Formats: sequence, C-alpha cells, structure tokens
Amino acid sequence: MCFSQAQKASFSRLFVSGKTIFCGSGIFASIWAKKCAVNTILFINLCLPAVKAKSKKMYEKTFPNKRFKLTLEFLKKHSTTSETILDLGVENPFSKIMKAEGFSVKNTTGEDLDNNQSVFAAEKTDVTTAFEIFEHLLNPYTILNEIKSDKLFISIPMRLWFSPAYRSKTDMWDRHYHEFEDWQLDWLLEKTGWKIIDRQKWTNPVKKFGIRPLLRKFTNRYYIVYAERIK
Repeated sequence: MCFSQAQKASFSRLFVSGKTIFCGSGIFASIWAKKCAVNTILFINLCLPAVKAKSKKMYEKTFPNKRFKLTLEFLKKHSTTSETILDLGVENPFSKIMKAEGFSVKNTTGEDLDNNQSVFAAEKTDVTTAFEIFEHLLNPYTILNEIKSDKLFISIPMRLWFSPAYRSKTDMWDRHYHEFEDWQLDWLLEKTGWKIIDRQKWTNPVKKFGIRPLLRKFTNRYYIVYAERIK
C-alpha cells in the first residue's frame, strides 16, 4: 500500500482497537490482525514518525517564546560569554538556551535554597541569575545577602490585581509564595546591598477569551532587573 507525502504527514493520530487499525485524520486503513506484519510496517514507517513530529511540535509550543527572547536580549545587553554564571534552579529550558548561546552556566542541584545557601560559598561566579525563581522562595532576603557574584539578574511574575497567586494543584514546588509589585522587589534589592542598573517589564497575553485574558493583553506580568553589588 502506497501513500503520498501529504497523506503520510496527515497520519497524526493512531488508534488501535482490537483487530482494526485506524491511521490519520479523515484517512484510515482497516487491516485485520492476521496481517500483523503489514500493520507493523505501516505503523513504524508511516504513522509513528508523524506522531512523534506532532508531539515535538506541540511541546515546543509550550515554551514561553516571548519571555525567553526578551530575557536573552536583556542578559546579552549586560553580560558577556566570558563571564561565568550561577543559575539558580535545576537545569531548565532557558539555561540550555544560555549554554547554546555560548554562556558558561552552572545550575544549582535542587537543594532547598530557603534552608541551604552553601552553594554560594562553593560557587564564586561573575554573575548570578534567578529567572522566575524568587516567587517560589520564602526567604529571598537571606539568599540575596549570601550571593557572592558582583552581577545579578532577576526576573519575576508580577502580582496581578485581577488574579490570585499561582498555585499548582499537583506539584507542591510549583507555587508562588511571592508575587511582587515592582517596588517591592526594588526595595528588597536595596535592603540587601544591590543597586539596580536596568529594568524592563512586559505583558504575557494568553490565547483565551474572557475579562482576565483581556486584561493580560495590556497589564505587565513580568519584571526583570539587572543589579550590581554595592561595594
């Protein structure tokens, strides 16, 4: 059985039910189980690559492309690839992007930074980055005091007056204890010996209908700062 390239690409869904295999959106082939050899060839050569390609594409769409783009531009504006970076939090998609762009990045290993700040004594780097980290911490004041780098980048989700703080129902680590207003983060940095050199804000629109999605189109959600240690 032969399929065109367009038909192969359309094989985005696979349903296996008893003796019948259905492949594609609107296109299907019914093959009895006794012809399992043919079934296997069709599945491996035609259906499976298309399913994998679609899954990969869907996963990539979950990336916050706007935030990653603006964060990278802001980082490049104030740091160079010759500087070493300690990125707070385990390795993540954005730390991989930094590495791909030539930055020398080391991540923390999953320790609870509220209770354990030993990484700052062990790792003296030129730059510390905390991208969407501080909202998860209960103890940011102590952590900011312990950082040994001379340069600091922090980005946070800002508090929205029309929406409660984010809290995952399934992951106890994926919740926001702090959702700052911009002046609150500024004050925290000032109290811990940092001088803000540059700052930027941006919105985070969502593809949904309703009052809150409408407000998100023009209400700033993210705040990023570059600060230097006051000596």
